[in-house]
Amino acid sequence: MAGGSDPYAREVARQAREQERARKAAEAAAKRRAREGKLAYEAARAQEAVDLTSVVEHDADQLSKVLRTALLDESRPTFDRLRQEYTPAPFVPPKAYAKAARIPMWEEFEPELPRGLLGALGFGRRGYEAEVEAARKRFDRAIREHERGEQRRVAKLEKARSKHNTRIREEAGLVKAWNDSLDERHAAYRDRDVEAVEWFTDQVLAASDYPHGFPKVHQVKYQADTGDLLVQLDFPLEDAVPAARAYRYVKTRDEITPVPRPEKERKELYSSVLAQTALRTVHEIFATDTEGVIQSVALNGHVSTIDRSTGRDVHPCLITLQADREEFGELVLTQVDPRACLKRLRSLVSPNPYELEPVRPLVTFDLTKFRLMESLDVVAGLDSRPVLMELTPTEFEHLIRQLFEAIGLDSVNTQPSSDEGVDAVAMNTDPIMKGLCIIQAKRTKNVVPFETVSALAGVVEHKRAAKGILVTTSWFGRASEAFANEHGRLELLDGANLVHLFKEHMDLDVIPGPVPPKRRPR
Repeated sequence: MAGGSDPYAREVARQAREQERARKAAEAAAKRRAREGKLAYEAARAQEAVDLTSVVEHDADQLSKVLRTALLDESRPTFDRLRQEYTPAPFVPPKAYAKAARIPMWEEFEPELPRGLLGALGFGRRGYEAEVEAARKRFDRAIREHERGEQRRVAKLEKARSKHNTRIREEAGLVKAWNDSLDERHAAYRDRDVEAVEWFTDQVLAASDYPHGFPKVHQVKYQADTGDLLVQLDFPLEDAVPAARAYRYVKTRDEITPVPRPEKERKELYSSVLAQTALRTVHEIFATDTEGVIQSVALNGHVSTIDRSTGRDVHPCLITLQADREEFGELVLTQVDPRACLKRLRSLVSPNPYELEPVRPLVTFDLTKFRLMESLDVVAGLDSRPVLMELTPTEFEHLIRQLFEAIGLDSVNTQPSSDEGVDAVAMNTDPIMKGLCIIQAKRTKNVVPFETVSALAGVVEHKRAAKGILVTTSWFGRASEAFANEHGRLELLDGANLVHLFKEHMDLDVIPGPVPPKRRPR
């Protein structure tokens, strides 16, 4: 018989075909699942790159809005917001003592009356009365035990209640003590108490919410007589700016790779962050000082890092500024370019903060000497930070003389009674620049009048001096500056210049006069 007509052979062939179809179907399903799995994996990796991109975009966006975020924040600390409200928690009895135990009922102890004919005829009465008597004793004992248990429960409950009330009084007392001390501090703040002003400013700066990676390090010092506040704070390092602009998934290598942020963009964003942080700090201080006790803010912004060339810890100053309350209040910070705004405020800004190129602070932050300024002794040598406006005219003139001696000139003070507008004369012994210098020192809080500048020019001509130098704690007007430039032999040194000269030549930190008012554009 042929194999094709053999039923057994046909069945075997059929099963073989079924198995082959099943194998191919399984292979196809496996390949489909593999493709789907690969697509799902690639989609997940691509989404991971998208998520990472969203993170760096969000971080960069937050850095670009460091100043604006603070301008919109209405939750910054005030003395009223620092007050605490106390709401005592209700007493919740412990479960073990919350409910009284159920009072024993006589029905639970009373014996059952005799039943049937004997009970109806009164037989078994004596035995029943004995059972009642025994039940009565058990009931009385249960009542006494219940009463003793209830007394113990009530005692424990009252102890728990008393403990709760004591805790409530203690917590309320702490809140009251805090609020009382806050009221005292607020009153002291209004009176320009140094500790109160510094404490409140600390609260304001500590509560300021910055993006991740910003250090929360600052120091403040307040000068009550002038209303000047000195602030030193740490800026974030350059790595606060994301090095990547985005991320992408490379399927061929199964890698998520960063798309680098251009170096120029990164440096510009970092410079903007520093400028925004400086302006934000000054804004927060003035905005929360509703009492007007702070008239100006001197700010030095540093970074704490390691010098890449030496490996040593360094703390360079990258921005230093002095801002007067009135001048700062005229700024529309929601519309300013932060770096241009700092320039208008006559701030000193590192030309290359990304490389930690420092600037010289306008006011050196010396915590150990700041409060010693009232005991200034010019004659004995200045080893503290003098406020120039607190010196007597004679002390200021001697200090200026010492400055020019430190610069390298042979100087001597003139007699006050016949100085002809000359406070000191100095001789430059340099063989090339040799000549007599006429020095006049003006310790004033106001702009130096033009007449003073023109008068010095007359003295220079009369004395045939090589140069006339007018030194002041304040500033000069445009007319005076233009006149000095045209004259050629006049040099005008304002308060900001004095700060640098004293530090450079005498290693002396001084505080000059007030910040000059904002000039109107020509």
